[in-house]
Amino acid sequence: MSDEDITAAPPRGYRLDPVVLERAARLLDLLRSRSQTLAVAESLTGGLVLATLTDIPGSSDVVRGGVVSYATDLKAGMLGVDAALLRSGGPVQAEVAAQMAGGVARLCGATWGLATTGVAGPGPADGHPAGTVHLAVASADARAHTPPITYLDPSLVDLAGQGADRTVIRAASVARVLRLALDTLS
Repeated sequence: MSDEDITAAPPRGYRLDPVVLERAARLLDLLRSRSQTLAVAESLTGGLVLATLTDIPGSSDVVRGGVVSYATDLKAGMLGVDAALLRSGGPVQAEVAAQMAGGVARLCGATWGLATTGVAGPGPADGHPAGTVHLAVASADARAHTPPITYLDPSLVDLAGQGADRTVIRAASVARVLRLALDTLS
């Protein structure tokens, strides 16, 4: 590795918001206090949720791992999302997010799973406008905990319609899935 590699600036758009980091720290503290763990399945956020969580010192007490399942076939193959559901409605659905969250929790041996799936933009995909984002929180065993909780925030579609780029939509998705997790698990 050269000195240039070490001193290179972080990738464009990768800046962790202090408010979002504080939210991530609160989520980790909450789960740590309950001796529970977390895994993350990401599509449109491409690893940003996990990067945010693991930026917190001591996150390894809680975070088990994650999967970036950008390709639809990985959602079925790795995370156990129903292939028929994906064929019939595509990857941008609340039920897909719920199955991704439960699937990653089981795959990683975590108590809880988070998931993000949607359209970051700039244009529409699979018949959905940019900013259509489904988020989910689920346990590895829905019978032992609450059933999956999903969330669709229409304000992200509005943001995209007002010209927000992929970076903004993805960052907002990270903030919202962490808020959903805190609201659900608190």
